[in-house]
Amino acid sequence: MCRELEISKATFYNWKSRYGGMEASDVKRLKELEEENARLKKMFAELSMNHDILKEVITKKVGAPATKTVNSGNCPRSRFECRRSL
Repeated sequence: MCRELEISKATFYNWKSRYGGMEASDVKRLKELEEENARLKKMFAELSMNHDILKEVITKKVGAPATKTVNSGNCPRSRFECRRSL
């Protein structure tokens, strides 16, 4: 049988230990679940990466000092040049 399928004996016995005793419908359902699991893992990885990126952006924005334009009469520069950190 291995020669007909052109597979090694090791592959045959691995498949037999994994799928032995299962019916065709069980094997089909197992394949579907494995595909769904792979899809969910990929989605989780993408969402996790997006979360980390957003977290980094928020940290950088919160950590930067805010500035406010001050229009005091005694400032020699224009009101757009006079800035004071909050």
